[in-house]
Amino acid sequence: MSEEHDFATRMSHVGRAGSNARGFVNYPVYRGSTMLYENMAARAGAANERFEQKPHYGTGGNVNHWALENAIAEIEGGTRCQIVSTGLAAITVPLLAFMKTGEHMLMPDSVYGPGRNFANNFLSKMGIETTFYDPCIDAAGIAALFRPNTTVLYTESPGSHTFEVQDIPALAAVGRAKGAKVMMDNTWGIHHFQPFRHGVDVSIQALTKYVVGHSDVLLGSITVNTQADWEQLRATASVLGQYASPDDCWLALRGIRTMAVRMERQMESALEVAAWLQSRPEVKEVLHPALPGARGHEIWKRDFTGACSLFGVVFQPGFSREQIWKMAEALQLFGKGASWGGFESLALPTGGGVTRTAGSGEFGGEMLRLHVGLEAPKDLMEDLELGFKALVSNA
Repeated sequence: MSEEHDFATRMSHVGRAGSNARGFVNYPVYRGSTMLYENMAARAGAANERFEQKPHYGTGGNVNHWALENAIAEIEGGTRCQIVSTGLAAITVPLLAFMKTGEHMLMPDSVYGPGRNFANNFLSKMGIETTFYDPCIDAAGIAALFRPNTTVLYTESPGSHTFEVQDIPALAAVGRAKGAKVMMDNTWGIHHFQPFRHGVDVSIQALTKYVVGHSDVLLGSITVNTQADWEQLRATASVLGQYASPDDCWLALRGIRTMAVRMERQMESALEVAAWLQSRPEVKEVLHPALPGARGHEIWKRDFTGACSLFGVVFQPGFSREQIWKMAEALQLFGKGASWGGFESLALPTGGGVTRTAGSGEFGGEMLRLHVGLEAPKDLMEDLELGFKALVSNA
């Protein structure tokens, strides 16, 4: 599809055989492990094509995997994509692909918790050291943290709990000048932020979120923009035995067809709910970068074309963690759980569950993370009103 086509148009056609192909609209699900060859020469040749979208063994993927990889590469603006089993695998595989013993990584203090855990409890055992930095650091500040053995600059913008927007172009320019791979968890900004146009080398997605869209599949993707990076990434994923079910890939492709309309509706609804929350006396601050005046808004306005439906709420000082729990428990339309990007709204108290070691993340009150689904905003606000009543009744 041409980049001149609208995003919704491209998502309706990408990863399909094409409107002129005779057959069903969508690919069927192809399941299999063993590939049979006409002769040994053909089998030997297939082993040399492991970086191409050609069948050689089940773990190398099939048309379901390749169609999804092509679709994600187009969304991210990259050239090649590796589908992996989970969003966490989309973090761990490139770190293992591009780092080795004795090296050093810079990772934002706001990073997704399992990513921090992987750095502290797995990479450290491999002799790879991590420095956690303030996500709002500027170019000079990040440059000062580089060491001679720093090989990866990891970013996540906005942070998935406290929504700091990083100055990716400025940070990436420093990272590339220092010879480091610039990685970005772009799950919040999928479609709305084009990582490779802003200097990123490796873009990470938890496809579990908006791509799948129905909270019933775990899946991740890693997108790169050069052949050398692709071969290194692909080889590592293969060595690690990373594989995603073709059924899950098929469901993700199905989710892509409606992703544009879902994201647009959820963005508008989330902004309406977030603006309403700003007016509440119980609320100290709403952490939504797309709101004028919010933290990170100016960078968001410069670099993003839209917003996600996930944001944070900071309550006035004086409300306890137990009161926030009571508020969350009183909600009827917001499920109590992690993840996001699905059709359903979610509420997750984050007080006490976010680790910080670089002095960032102080907001002066207890916090609640909200994901806005496809429900009507007025119904969600009425539900939150019930939550506020429970909040103050337990004061």
